[in-house]
Amino acid sequence: MTQIDTSVPHSARIWNYWLGGEDNYPVDRAAGDAYTAVFPGIVTIARSSRAFLGRAIRHLVQEAGVRQFLDVGSGLPTVDNTHEVAQKLAPEARIVYVDHDPLVLAHARTLLTSTPQGATAFEDISLYEPERVLEAAGRTLDLTRPTALILSGVLGHVADHDRGRELVRRLMDGLPAGSHLCVSDGSRGTDPAYEQAQDAYNETGAVPYFLRPVEQIEAYYEGLDLVEPGVVSVSRWRPEPGTFPEPVGQHAGLARKP
Repeated sequence: MTQIDTSVPHSARIWNYWLGGEDNYPVDRAAGDAYTAVFPGIVTIARSSRAFLGRAIRHLVQEAGVRQFLDVGSGLPTVDNTHEVAQKLAPEARIVYVDHDPLVLAHARTLLTSTPQGATAFEDISLYEPERVLEAAGRTLDLTRPTALILSGVLGHVADHDRGRELVRRLMDGLPAGSHLCVSDGSRGTDPAYEQAQDAYNETGAVPYFLRPVEQIEAYYEGLDLVEPGVVSVSRWRPEPGTFPEPVGQHAGLARKP
């Protein structure tokens, strides 16, 4: 059984805390509170990112007809996870989560469930092994059918942007025409306070997460057809009708493979 160190804060548990989840410990809540003391907007960013994911999945299911999802770097399960949103609309939807974090693995196997008509699986594989990811996903998904690749807040952990683009390309190469790419990541150019707080966090010796200029996030979609409104702040991607949210320092988009 995986031993979880509860004496040291962990980024996945801190994110879980900001999202209102329960899979965190006092040390994580203390670290999360310390970050919010410097930059209170991080909670809005976390929750806006999760809300974007829900809207993107609803579009994929209801408008694009997608029934298969490959969520790489899924993090800790919280609320409105990919399979919950997708299977609520299409009970036959099939979802594969991929992460390579012992902490996530320990929680995922007990928290991820599925409808009887669909399927949900978890694979313990690194993002840096895209061909292994695809091979494992193929045990649950039919990769000859359109599949949505979801990369939420994970590419910022790839220090070299060109390598991140290569990983995205290799994953999308294994998916057929009609598949979609959904990326959301921390961005530069919107919120200087967020940039300052994250840069300071990266210097603490914790696992770094690099905020990227918007044009670098757009570059992940090279060769794909972006869905309107393109790559925008997560809060501005098809917001609920009648709402006019402020932009936050997290950008996202959805694109279709022709």
